Amino acid sequence: MMRALWSSSAGMQAQQMNMDITSNNLANVNTTGFKKSRAEFKDLLYETIRRPDDPELLFGAAAPVGIQIGHGVRPSATTRNFTEGNLQATGSAFDVAIEGTGFFMVERPDETLAFTRDGSFKVSLDGTDRNLVTAEGYYVLSDDESYITIPEEYTDISISADGMITGRDEDGTIEELGQIGLVKFLNPEGLLAIGNNLFEETGASGEYVPKQDVSDPGFGTMLQGFLEMSNVQVVEEMVNLIVAQRAYEVNTKAVQASDEMLAQANNLRR
Repeated sequence: MMRALWSSSAGMQAQQMNMDITSNNLANVNTTGFKKSRAEFKDLLYETIRRPDDPELLFGAAAPVGIQIGHGVRPSATTRNFTEGNLQATGSAFDVAIEGTGFFMVERPDETLAFTRDGSFKVSLDGTDRNLVTAEGYYVLSDDESYITIPEEYTDISISADGMITGRDEDGTIEELGQIGLVKFLNPEGLLAIGNNLFEETGASGEYVPKQDVSDPGFGTMLQGFLEMSNVQVVEEMVNLIVAQRAYEVNTKAVQASDEMLAQANNLRR
């Protein structure tokens, strides 16, 4: 019965984590470029009372089944789902959505790289330059990790499917101003989420691979004037909440039942 108490408490803790992850998904249902997560669990170690292959039970033949008692559950991973979210039209010249599996590359203040699916870019005045940045002011990089400058005298800014930025100067000439870089990862689920819609490269994700040519597969294309919304499905997350709540509830019932059995055992002498 004491084992049942600990197993049920492990189940309650697991479902609490499940609830936390689902709640975070729902909280970010309107976050640009957000990717939902899913909790994964594994059973804990087993106490083996009798092995299935115990030869002493059937005169030298292996027993068909054994006796093992588990000790509960534990979280094993939180898997991030990188399926594409819905595209929302904004009409802004510097809003860019990725149709595909690629990531934008940005430079943080400490000059380290981060990666994002959030294409709500801005133009920030940095001395005499007007650079393309994120909402936090991080520089958006091209495929060669250089900054993208948008001179003030250029108008009619256009961003092509491969990220090439063009503008019209004062005499009406169309010129190329820079190209937004795209990168991909061998295992994007291994990226480390660090907040602000940003991810860090890890050993599990592998090193980023920049897009070198328009025909390179696996990066995707860009769409100006759109943003990729969260891929969270509210109905699906609400069902997950109900399942987690019921699983938590049934574990509390197991704790109560174990407590009542212990109380009855203590009262046997009465």
